Amino acid sequence: MRIRAGRSVFRRARGDSPVKRAAIHLVLILSCVVSVYPFLRVVSVSLRPSNQLLSTSLAFVPPGASLENYRALIFERDFTIWLWNSLIVSAASVLVGLMLAATAAYAFSRWKFPGRRQGLLFLLTTQMIPAGMLLLPIYVMVVRLRLFNTYTGMTIAYSVGSVPFSIWILKGYYDTIPRELEEAALVDGASPLAAFWRVVIPLSTPALAIAGLFSFMTAWNDYMMARVMLQKADMFTWPVGFQKLMDQFQTAWGQFAAASVLVAIPALALFLYSSKWLVSGMTLGGVKE
Repeated sequence: MRIRAGRSVFRRARGDSPVKRAAIHLVLILSCVVSVYPFLRVVSVSLRPSNQLLSTSLAFVPPGASLENYRALIFERDFTIWLWNSLIVSAASVLVGLMLAATAAYAFSRWKFPGRRQGLLFLLTTQMIPAGMLLLPIYVMVVRLRLFNTYTGMTIAYSVGSVPFSIWILKGYYDTIPRELEEAALVDGASPLAAFWRVVIPLSTPALAIAGLFSFMTAWNDYMMARVMLQKADMFTWPVGFQKLMDQFQTAWGQFAAASVLVAIPALALFLYSSKWLVSGMTLGGVKE
């Protein structure tokens, strides 16, 4: 099969004219430049001295470049606290969201029960509601549970938003796993829970990576929910903490740019680590009913 697939790809590649291949490469290169250039400009601004922040120079390494903005951000601001708070909330949201979504998606995939189809449609409908409209009901729920201004409340709030999408992704992936594998485990003496944990979960790693990355990015980049739910300064996540870089009459643009570069590192590292599962997860975890 691999030999046939390789020959097919080779024939298609060989069949393209040089002009077509050059055009494809040109489009890809331009797309990469357009995507990377804004980030490079942010890096350039973060290296500028304070007296050159408004310079229109396009030089990537500005004259007098230094790491002063990074030093001031890390040692004179509460940036490390904001970053740590975001990591805690995002990691907890991923863990809780995956636990809820993995088990719920397994039930939707393997069992027929009254209201199953309506339940899936309801979960899909919740994804069409603007995030701003969910602020008030989630706020009321968290306050009544006495979880306002806590990491637990933030974790619940973010999980509410990510679990429906994760259920659809995982349910579609579970449908592609043959039931015979679980039946073989049951014949060997495994319990249904053990078959799910030892057979289905390991085979679902690509879909779990997609769902986990989505949950992490939702919690990591959120501003509105954190702004409403957090009032203590020592619990601010980085999107809320960035407001302290903006005074009434001026903004520390250099530190703002340095912070933007640093907060991109965890998300980039997670994306690179999970990239080996992302392609297969996105192609095989298609949503279907």
